[in-house]
Amino acid sequence: MSATFSEELAAQGSPMESLALAMRQMVLEEAPNAMETPYAVTNAVSIGYSFTGRAVDLFVHIAAYESWVNLGFNEGASLADPGCILRGEGLKIRFIRISSLADLERPFVRRFVQQAATAAKKPVAVDLGKAVQVLAERKRKRRS
Repeated sequence: MSATFSEELAAQGSPMESLALAMRQMVLEEAPNAMETPYAVTNAVSIGYSFTGRAVDLFVHIAAYESWVNLGFNEGASLADPGCILRGEGLKIRFIRISSLADLERPFVRRFVQQAATAAKKPVAVDLGKAVQVLAERKRKRRS
């Protein structure tokens, strides 16, 4: 069993532990149905969030380094950023470097999380009764 994000932060003795946990709380407030997925990053304690539980669908991630915490957006290049706040030059990922609680409390931080959560892939609701009916109808058609 892998360690939780908070356990990993504590084990690493991260000076950014309290900031990273406050960021985690904020993400979960803005996306309460998101699932956490820990993942390995060199020199950081990291966790990502998706609504599907699949790593490919992560919409935001937290990476705690020794002197700051990055709040990353996996599809950040497609987010509206009229103030050019997001950092990064890759094809997809953008991030905000957070060095203090004051940085985290800036209103645009939550707005970016909300925007990313809105755009994120959501699980498809399946009506199992309807699915069984459709499959049965297909089977009957093949027999005819």
